[in-house]
Amino acid sequence: MARFATSDGLSLHYEDEGAGQPVLCLAGLTRNSADFDFMAPHLADTRLIRLDYRGRGQSDHAADFMSYNILTEARDTTELLDHLGLDRVTIIGTSRGGLIAMALGHTAPDRLAGVVLNDIGPEVTAEGIGRIMDYVGNEPDLPDLDACAAALAHVHADAFPGVPLARWRAQAGAMFFEKPGGGLGLRYDARLRDALVGQAGAGEAPDLWQLFDALDGTPLAAIRGANSDLLSKDTFQKMQDRRPDMIATTVPDRGHVPFLDEPQSLTAIRTVLDQTR
Repeated sequence: MARFATSDGLSLHYEDEGAGQPVLCLAGLTRNSADFDFMAPHLADTRLIRLDYRGRGQSDHAADFMSYNILTEARDTTELLDHLGLDRVTIIGTSRGGLIAMALGHTAPDRLAGVVLNDIGPEVTAEGIGRIMDYVGNEPDLPDLDACAAALAHVHADAFPGVPLARWRAQAGAMFFEKPGGGLGLRYDARLRDALVGQAGAGEAPDLWQLFDALDGTPLAAIRGANSDLLSKDTFQKMQDRRPDMIATTVPDRGHVPFLDEPQSLTAIRTVLDQTR
């Protein structure tokens, strides 16, 4: 089990597998390195690095939950690269991970060889944020992972039609664990919700378009789930207008977020990797 220490003393878990072109995978808000399990077999010719953010997965929880913020997580990311002795990597950022990649475009652009944004942009919908806040920090009232898989399949039936139950079972196991006394536990610090609430009340939100613009000159792809409730069609089009050279692809029958093993997703990823060799 690979770990490294951050500058503020946390021990963070990461996976580092394979050889070749270094690719750093940054997961969604409450997710962890398992978020990329479906994609990983398709990138077996790369050095695939996957980080569990502070407070997620197998990484330490922070004493100060307000450190669960994008700028601190971006700093953790550069410290991981320093630990690994890597000057530059291509980042595949899912949702929160894409925001971190954009932040790095502003704070550490020399560390980015290329970026793939998975269903995230500089603007997010109120509907998507509302859905996220409905579940963050709350343990699902379900007896086990099989029940969770069935619930995920039901809830996501419209946005993810045709996804087999076995995949939802794998997804459930990546997101939750079965507690010894019954029920499900979170694979992240429940105080992440407190951090989001605190940050939302801290004043005017930053202009994320400035962070997106900081990626100018960096090979860039953006993937959108056709049924996404977080990244709107309008914002996706604005991103393309702002970056005409950006590889833009829409994945049918996917909401927030695509699994990244879809043909459209893999083509976009491979195109960026070809540009950054």
